[in-house]
Amino acid sequence: MEWESFFEPYTQAVAELKVKLNYLSAQYQKGGEPTPVEYVTGRVKSQASIEEKIVRRHLHEDRLALDLQDIAGLRIMTKYIEDIYAVVELLRKRTDFTILEERDYVMNAKPSGYRSYHMVIEYPVSLLDGEHKVLAEIQIRTLAMNFWATIEHDLRYKHGEISPEMAEELTEISNQTFSLEQVFSEIKAKD
Repeated sequence: MEWESFFEPYTQAVAELKVKLNYLSAQYQKGGEPTPVEYVTGRVKSQASIEEKIVRRHLHEDRLALDLQDIAGLRIMTKYIEDIYAVVELLRKRTDFTILEERDYVMNAKPSGYRSYHMVIEYPVSLLDGEHKVLAEIQIRTLAMNFWATIEHDLRYKHGEISPEMAEELTEISNQTFSLEQVFSEIKAKD
């Protein structure tokens, strides 16, 4: 596979979407309103990560653009749980991409305790050889959810297998964090 040309549309998609999604925050600030968008990050999955998934999931290189929905990935961070859903509504109104799939792991956490709202989109990029439609995954989560996911990912995937006891502890920490976030939302609602 010619990786450099394979990554080109994904790199462009992430760059364009980061600018567009970060601008949401600027629009709110310009209007003098509190923004539901704290910040936006993005990345293109590494070649090594894709090659590992090819082996682990028995994927064919000629189907990667269809079988891997997160080669292009973006994260939108919010302060509060309700901001996640405000961002979801903003994204649903956009006409520059098509939403193909939505998964709500905020209110329906994974058994591990992972929480985030995922959208898989189809985004058109224009290159010299014409338009390419690429799949990208947008994750919308609070800062606290991101903190938990970052630590959990580090422990689970970078330090090897974790014990069932540690997995249970991580799930409990996620539940406690979510309860705390709900309290913050209640305090904000009183303001």
